[in-house]
Amino acid sequence: MKTRITEMFGIEHPIIQGGMHYVGFAEMAAAVSNAGGLGIITGLTQGTPEKLANEIARCKDMTDKPFGVNLTFLPTVNAPDYPGLVRVIIEGGVKIVETAGNNPAQVLPYFKDAGVKVIHKCTSVRHSLKAQSIGCDAVSVDGFECGGHPGEDDIPNMILLPRAADELEIPFVASGGMADGRSLVASLAMGADGINMGTRFIATKEAPVHENVKKAIVAASELDTRLVMRPLRNTERVMTNDAVEELLRIEKEKGSDLKFEDIIEQVAGVYPRIMTEGDMDAGAWSCGMVAGLIHDIPTCKELIDGIMAQAEEIITKRLAGFQNA
Repeated sequence: MKTRITEMFGIEHPIIQGGMHYVGFAEMAAAVSNAGGLGIITGLTQGTPEKLANEIARCKDMTDKPFGVNLTFLPTVNAPDYPGLVRVIIEGGVKIVETAGNNPAQVLPYFKDAGVKVIHKCTSVRHSLKAQSIGCDAVSVDGFECGGHPGEDDIPNMILLPRAADELEIPFVASGGMADGRSLVASLAMGADGINMGTRFIATKEAPVHENVKKAIVAASELDTRLVMRPLRNTERVMTNDAVEELLRIEKEKGSDLKFEDIIEQVAGVYPRIMTEGDMDAGAWSCGMVAGLIHDIPTCKELIDGIMAQAEEIITKRLAGFQNA
């Protein structure tokens, strides 16, 4: 299947693995890229330029296919060494970067000069248009269903994707609620040029996370995520667990007086304990409503091949059948 996204990134299938904290290691990115999609290393999980350079080198040892690096720009007092991270991405020969968080305008000239394509994650049409105006090559449009930070507009993909298609000139992929061939065909029908999957890729054999995490996703339904930190305007969709329910209790109790410090125990530094050690009640971790569509733990190749086969069948048989009738 050829779309503007497969052509831009030099990949076989229009399927991108989003950058995920403590998931996007070289093993994950290489497995997705080897299966014909676009794998992504999560830059801030590595933290330092030296560690990221090492992870890029590891990924190159595992695949000769294109892969990218996610670089999330966070409002923080102790900012990561962003200039150093940008430098090692360019020096490592990475040609695709997924940016997220704050406006990436300050790093775009460096990536442009190095021939790096930039796809920026957006949760609204206005942010997508801004990304287009500053020179991003593509955007990932994240609907309200997505795991992680869905923004504050609460617009689901059935509305957001066609709205993005109406306004954007650059290619975009659909993110949030993506799991199978149905997701891909629906996204293409609404104007997207591919899909970005996060939660679905965690539940794969190659995902370098504890088996408890994968089992939790498979066992969950579409009703098992919660929105936390909404009073702080830093909304995050997470899998429910004891820590998350306690967090929500604190939010309700504190009301408008809530401060980040009140919930720091449930949200700060919990990812290693969850993703690596499998302590499923350690705190809040990002998970999409799409968990309700995930029932198995395939290899990345099995997953991507299955998505493409299902998409082809829907397009050539089911949809074509309606037209012929």
